[in-house]
Amino acid sequence: MDCRYDYGETQRNKCEACFRQFNKLEHLVEHMRISYHSVHEPTCGICRKHCRSFESLREHLIGPLPKQECKDIFAYRGCNFCLKVFDSPNSRWIHQEKCQLTNTGIIGRFSNMGIRDNLTIGGGARGPQVVALACKMVGGGSDGSLDLCARVCMTDEHENIIFHSYVKPPIPVTNYRYETTGIRPEYLRDAMPMRQVQKRIQDFLCNGESMWTIRARGGKARTLVGHGLDHDLECLQIEYRAEKIRDTAKYPPLMKTSKLSNSLKYEIQNGIQDPYDDCVATMRLYMRMRSQVHKIEDHPLASDTRNRNNFASWRQSELERMSSEQMLEISRSDFYCWCLDS
Repeated sequence: MDCRYDYGETQRNKCEACFRQFNKLEHLVEHMRISYHSVHEPTCGICRKHCRSFESLREHLIGPLPKQECKDIFAYRGCNFCLKVFDSPNSRWIHQEKCQLTNTGIIGRFSNMGIRDNLTIGGGARGPQVVALACKMVGGGSDGSLDLCARVCMTDEHENIIFHSYVKPPIPVTNYRYETTGIRPEYLRDAMPMRQVQKRIQDFLCNGESMWTIRARGGKARTLVGHGLDHDLECLQIEYRAEKIRDTAKYPPLMKTSKLSNSLKYEIQNGIQDPYDDCVATMRLYMRMRSQVHKIEDHPLASDTRNRNNFASWRQSELERMSSEQMLEISRSDFYCWCLDS
């Protein structure tokens, strides 16, 4: 058996994005076919390695087994929170003064003042086109385990409250979960009925558009930001188009890839939780993801009809003649990057 190892050949078969090495070029082609590497992946600011999530990027920089060269440079001029690398320690220090997602607690307390309702249809370009939503649930049913929306808050891009109200559930509450909700029976006695809350929010989100005409980009319908929005919308009995939902719990770059470290996460409050704080935290995450500067591509999604044949099996011979750089150039993302909302 010939056990010789051609290191030079393996180097030629190295993925330009994640740096994995393959014995055969056909294996690299297959890797590129299923990896969906793109400019939208979190990327190390030092060695330019692509990672599937910010958590895996954090592990690469400061995890249990980081790349030593990147770790040393990052420790000197990298931001521990957003993982960006700067030209100097002074630039990093200036950046870190504003690189945070918390400090909302004191402001959030003002949302306890009762109903706020600034939901208006229309408003043109000056109206809020991106809004965050968060709910707090009390318990229903014989054992109090059924989630019932009892408080809802919505904010705009500038963290202003545009809607806040206690919600009267359609069935009796059997567990107010006061330790985390801070909700007492008297708060819900004269609260806005669920049906009214549902209609106000649904009409505001659609903003005069019919549900079936709403599309991912353009139009009047508003973009909805939140964390675990499927559950919130289900409890509110609201249907909304997935194309307009930006859920931080489902966004691939923010999802966990292992149990070793924490990625870009906002501070979870202990004790009573205020939905305003949740709105602000998720909105800041969304705005940070949206503000990323990525290379502009005419057709950035792998699912686009013009990209579906990029790595087609019938092109195998042609692909094997390409360099790893050329293969990365035609590779596209399998998720909608929020930078495309800009």
